[in-house]
Amino acid sequence: MVGTTVGSCCQWDLGLAVWGAWVPSLRLQSMGGVTMDSRQWDERYSGDELVWTSRPNQFLVAEVVGLPAGRAVDLACGEGRNSIWLAEQGWEVTGVDFSPVGLAKAKRFANLWGVQITWVESAVENWTPPPGGFDLVASLYLQLPQPVRSATLAIAASAVAPGGTLLVVAHDVDNLIRGYGGPPNPDVLYRVSEVTEAVVDAGLTIERAEQAVRVVDTDDGPRDAIDTVVRAKRFELTADRRCVVRE
Repeated sequence: MVGTTVGSCCQWDLGLAVWGAWVPSLRLQSMGGVTMDSRQWDERYSGDELVWTSRPNQFLVAEVVGLPAGRAVDLACGEGRNSIWLAEQGWEVTGVDFSPVGLAKAKRFANLWGVQITWVESAVENWTPPPGGFDLVASLYLQLPQPVRSATLAIAASAVAPGGTLLVVAHDVDNLIRGYGGPPNPDVLYRVSEVTEAVVDAGLTIERAEQAVRVVDTDDGPRDAIDTVVRAKRFELTADRRCVVRE
């Protein structure tokens, strides 16, 4: 069984994966209400410094603790920080993102930290999961408009292997009213019920589904952001048609 420690979290200040509103035909994302295509993301990732904070995403860390390491995919992985952290915990990781510059930067950081990761250049809605799927599918702050959001959730759920886990973390629509930061465009914000409906339709069983508070450190002190957090499991069907989950 592989977990994490406070020390490793402090060492890898991993932060948020890229979020964005995707328009498949144009390969666009929405960043703070401003539409950006993949070339603009390439430009943003072109510097030597990390675009995002370098702390591990608190929900990813909390949900991975206690899971046996296996195959994991980090959807919209950006500069690869969460992918690299997972690899440090013993996972065999694939990172998917549509920015070649972001992925090149992620590869450099992975080499620096001495971990092996498979990088795939693709918009998530155009990505095809490999046969066999993954023991962990993580979609962190990938902000999508409908109907692309539901389609992408279905793709993510289809990538979960029997006994595997799906983790979806996103800015919640209520963050507009009572939270800090995040996109100002309600079209790309999530509702817990929307995610659970898509996940259940894909044949997974909900283990956690809630609005969760994420504390954000600001110059004016800590502020609360409201996130959608959903964790689901794909049960394994035995020969006698009983559903089990491998622990």
